[in-house]
Amino acid sequence: MSILTKLHDAMVQLNKQVIKENDPSKKALILSSDEVVTMALDEEEKAAKEHSSVYANVIKLRITKLRKMDREEWETNVSTYIVAKFGPPAGSNKPEDPDGEVITGLSPQEEISLLPKLYASREQLNKAGYVTTAPTSDDIEAAKRGAEAAQGWEQCERCNGRFQVFPGRREDGLLATGGHCTYHHAKPLRPPKKKTDHITGHKESYYPCCNETIGTSAGCTKAEWHVFKVSEVKRLAAVLQYKETPRQPNKPTLPPICFDCEMGYTTLGLELIRLTAVSWPEGNKVLDVLVKPKGEILDLNSRYSGVRPEHFANATPHSPSDTKDKPHQQLPVVDSPSAARDLLFQLLQPETPLIGHALENDLNACRIIHPTIVDTALLYPHPGGLPYRFGLRALTRKYLNRHIQAGGGELGHDSMEDAKATGDLVRVKVRETWNALKRVGYSFEKGSNLISVQGKVPIHPGYDRAWWFLLIHQAFQHFRLWPANDFRVYRICARYN
Repeated sequence: MSILTKLHDAMVQLNKQVIKENDPSKKALILSSDEVVTMALDEEEKAAKEHSSVYANVIKLRITKLRKMDREEWETNVSTYIVAKFGPPAGSNKPEDPDGEVITGLSPQEEISLLPKLYASREQLNKAGYVTTAPTSDDIEAAKRGAEAAQGWEQCERCNGRFQVFPGRREDGLLATGGHCTYHHAKPLRPPKKKTDHITGHKESYYPCCNETIGTSAGCTKAEWHVFKVSEVKRLAAVLQYKETPRQPNKPTLPPICFDCEMGYTTLGLELIRLTAVSWPEGNKVLDVLVKPKGEILDLNSRYSGVRPEHFANATPHSPSDTKDKPHQQLPVVDSPSAARDLLFQLLQPETPLIGHALENDLNACRIIHPTIVDTALLYPHPGGLPYRFGLRALTRKYLNRHIQAGGGELGHDSMEDAKATGDLVRVKVRETWNALKRVGYSFEKGSNLISVQGKVPIHPGYDRAWWFLLIHQAFQHFRLWPANDFRVYRICARYN
């Protein structure tokens, strides 16, 4: 066993002690499996850089110390590591942001009036993989013919094995062939090359879920069925056709909605099993339902979805009058994905801002085409560009000083928690936008109209030159190419506005 693996094992055991304590106040100190791996790699790299001549001895002493460390000391170590790794959360040292709450200094209507500045463009949506046009009937027929020719043969997304699936069940009641699926639930990691490799030996790629090197075994986790995911748009449409958000001329302008979904595996692929929507910027629940998928359930993907069989067993039919917050163990249920989509459509018009993180996945699950999108995966871009993205958990920890999805990989996600976190990340961007606009003379007048230096109301952000200069300035700051205290950009904005 390599030194790095031993270091990781010691950290895993300490992290399990924090999980076992089940103290809500220590939720922020629970690391996910990927975060434990990252911490181990960072610590080994630090030892290699600072003590290259005695690296092996230093890291062995550290492993011994970790094995003898008590939980309280480990929690202090984790807290120090998080601050050093991510820095103090944005705004966490400001009194206007207590306990991770975002305070913009604006009224809800003023925040909403700034939201168009953050809309994703059509080009951005296309690059991010959003479906902007529904497949034609010919496309759908071609997909159906292809599915019939395949006779249900699919490739398992977990173990990569081939298996046959039977929507509606086979005559003998079987849902799929291939028996149990044995797999690793974590993606393999390859430790970076170090100058000390000639001392410590070559480090093989391994699975952080069990620390086994690739090829050691078929997996450490066993599931009842193999599972698959459909990514081809026309195949998705063959199960349930995409629909554009309908116009509702009889309704007034509807407020922005934050939206998140959870998905599970069925005999038809990865399907919608929970849909959550909250108001923005208030963050109040407006919709939260379990969804019966069209196909027979193979695996609810509880490790990530947070939805378990008992949640469906305890669910009651959805009622329009059901507006009270409930724990997700007692959520109402609707009969189909199309029924859930219709409930969401009641909250939307084509012009309604729909807010979420990597929303193309959620919209595909619902088969929705919506033109007005605010996506935090695009608002907080990864320096490497697409397809690389920051996860919602990391963004929430850094910018909100809040810790979500903190069940150590056991409890899964909570779409209500995720939807609210996404909305607050957007409010952080609204605050940044407002602070930048104030510097070039923008202000609000009665009715939440945004007025520029010359007293005119800005038109669409695509034609607002001052806004584009501000956007460029933020991009340069993001890549550390433009000093944050350089106010020349603001004079340029004022001149060109």
